[in-house]
Amino acid sequence: MIENRLARRLAPGAVLALLVTPSTAFAAEAAASPGGEWQSYAAKAFAAGIAMGMSALGAGYAQAKIGSAGAGTLAERPEVSTWILLLQALPEIIALLGFVAAIMILNMPVIPAG
Repeated sequence: MIENRLARRLAPGAVLALLVTPSTAFAAEAAASPGGEWQSYAAKAFAAGIAMGMSALGAGYAQAKIGSAGAGTLAERPEVSTWILLLQALPEIIALLGFVAAIMILNMPVIPAG
């Protein structure tokens, strides 16, 4: 019951953070004042951190649920061990995609104002 209430409160905030963060990086880049390039770099670092952090949290949550269900399944049916290992590895793709997104955000060029 507590997990459901927590998930209902965290999910909208996570979606909002994922939607707002890249726009923050672009806005800081567009509105950079002369000599204020550090704001663009800080916004890009923040956006990359949010992208990586949220994807890692999502992958960890999925792996926790799959791992506990897989342990119960393996106790009853050991012949499905290959499927359990495959399902346990799939959420890692989420974390890898977050890492790729973070690298892409950090490699965006900073356009000097003026």
